[in-house]
Amino acid sequence: MISDKRTELQSEFSFGGFQVENVPDPLAEDALRILETTSRTFYIPISRLPALLLAAVGSGYLCMRAIDEIEDHPDLDSKSKELLLRSISRTLQSAGNSVRNEDFLVTDPLFREQLPEVTVRLGDWVRLAPNTIAARIWDATAAMADRMASWVASNWTIQTESDLDSYTFGVAGAVGLMLSDIWAWYDGTRTDRFNAIGFGRGLQSVNILRNREADQARGVDFFPCGWDTSCMQAYARRNLAYADAYMQGLPVGPVQDFCKIPLLLAYASVDAMQQGRSKLSRSEVNLLVEQTTGRINGSPNPVI
Repeated sequence: MISDKRTELQSEFSFGGFQVENVPDPLAEDALRILETTSRTFYIPISRLPALLLAAVGSGYLCMRAIDEIEDHPDLDSKSKELLLRSISRTLQSAGNSVRNEDFLVTDPLFREQLPEVTVRLGDWVRLAPNTIAARIWDATAAMADRMASWVASNWTIQTESDLDSYTFGVAGAVGLMLSDIWAWYDGTRTDRFNAIGFGRGLQSVNILRNREADQARGVDFFPCGWDTSCMQAYARRNLAYADAYMQGLPVGPVQDFCKIPLLLAYASVDAMQQGRSKLSRSEVNLLVEQTTGRINGSPNPVI
């Protein structure tokens, strides 16, 4: 499947007038490989996208994942995290048409051995973006890196629901805005940007619920003062309702297909946690994916 997508990417980039060298042959394959190893939620919907859209969404996702790994790194101190994130933002803001991995501080020997491949190869994911949407993806990544650096500096201090709204917008709602711009760039699909923010907030609040124990172990608490699990679950459901509205406004096609899996998994995760479980089992994830797409873990599996 990966080699087929690589060929399709080359074909569409050539046909669309893009320079094939903008997506080097091994890079398309590596992007799919890294996607598969970093997220069970997003690999399948991204891998099913048409090639040009796959390049744009894959670039955006991997860039965001690269900086997220810095924010959440268990061994980096806060000063190093802030330095790396601010540096990434400045590099992207000053980038020209050619960006290399070595342009980013994450490749410095001081840091590269501590960081995962998806982060060290940020320059590759930046270059994966098609030329006519690349600047939007770079801008979104630069802005998010700056916001993450600010949250690191404050030790993720969240006291009110307004603070939580600010955090979930900064690291997830803004991704919804970027994706809405990608849909419009790709085929003119128009979406409600407010609902896009809610979609991102809903997914992020589910992550907060799922990772609460690990976050508390590193001294971070994303729950506003006085909130318990039921309050965060209610917050997640309120925002997932915006995701439902976002979905209803999408035409049938690849964009709608892409959004289905993360939303279904988010709802199922909240349901599982309300039943006292920490997360969905692998078999439950596979079943939901199969029901939605007819595939399990990216392999053809017709639904009868």
